[in-house]
Order: sequence, then C-alpha cells, then structure tokens
Amino acid sequence: MARATALTPLGVAALSLLVEEPMHPYEMYQLLIARHEDRLVKVRPGTLYHAVGRLEDRGLVTATGTDRGGNRPERTTYTISAAGREAFTTWLQDMLAAPVNEYPAFPLAISEAYNLPAGVVVELLDRRLQALEEQLGFLVSGEELLAKKGVERKYWIDVQFQLSTLRAEIAWIRSLQDQLRSGELPW
Repeated sequence: MARATALTPLGVAALSLLVEEPMHPYEMYQLLIARHEDRLVKVRPGTLYHAVGRLEDRGLVTATGTDRGGNRPERTTYTISAAGREAFTTWLQDMLAAPVNEYPAFPLAISEAYNLPAGVVVELLDRRLQALEEQLGFLVSGEELLAKKGVERKYWIDVQFQLSTLRAEIAWIRSLQDQLRSGELPW
C-alpha cells in the first residue's frame, strides 16, 4: 500500500468525497467549490483530474464506469478502493494526532520584517488586517448560515478552527502594530 503521508491535500479531498459516494472529477470539483472547500485546499479542475489520475495509478481509487451526457465529454466515475480508504484513514489519524510544520510564508515574512522601516511594516500589516477581516466576515456569515440551516456541527468544525486562528492572528498583528507605534518595540 502507498504511504498515507504521501497524499496531497487535493488527493485527500478527493478521497474524502469518494467516501461519500462514487463520482467523476468534475462533480468533485463542483462539490468542493459549492462547499467552499477551496478555502482549505487549492483546487482547479485540471489539477483535480491529475490528482485523481495519480490516486488511480496508486490503486487508491478505481474507475467504475464512463458516461456521456449530450454533447459533453466522457466522464469517468471513480470509487474509493479498500487501499484508498485505508490510506485516507491513516492520513487523517496521523494529521489529527501529530502537529506538522507546514512552513507558511507569513512567519518567515515576520521574521524578516526588521529589514523594512517600522512605518512601512505597520502600513503593510494594516493591509493584511483588512484582508483578514474580510475572511473573518465571510467565515462568520458562513457559520451563521450553516447553523441556521441545521447542518450538524461536526461537518463544519473546520470553520470554527479557522475563525479561532484568524482571530488570534488579527489580535497578534494589532498588538505588534501597537508596540511599533508606541516605540515599545525598538526598531
């Protein structure tokens, strides 16, 4: 069996959808977009087709049939294999149990910010805060909509995680800006 840790985020998203039911890649793409999963994983139709192809090459998914509707191109429907379910479950258990440093760019940028004047850093962080506040607003309205629709909370705990991390980042940036503006943090 292929190592579960070798799964890409898009591969994991595809396997997760196939746990629900067999489907073709374009259907997967539409569902990921409809569920706003593109806030968690970078998804494009072409890359999703390639990801599913790699999963098939590794024996994690199996083609179950091809159909054609009207003038549309042929669409191959896939199902998750036993090896795919095992790889998905192992990946999920590993990622929930042990932290992994994903090397996001922002911590690196902050570590190098001393190379810019303090006023420029404060101004750039103001722009970042504006973007973060927009993301926060989107997630808050999404959370309210999901709760109003009665969607079980277990299906959107990721939204709550993202809200918590966004709020923490916003608070940290504001604190840093205050320290820079007041001179508490010499620059």
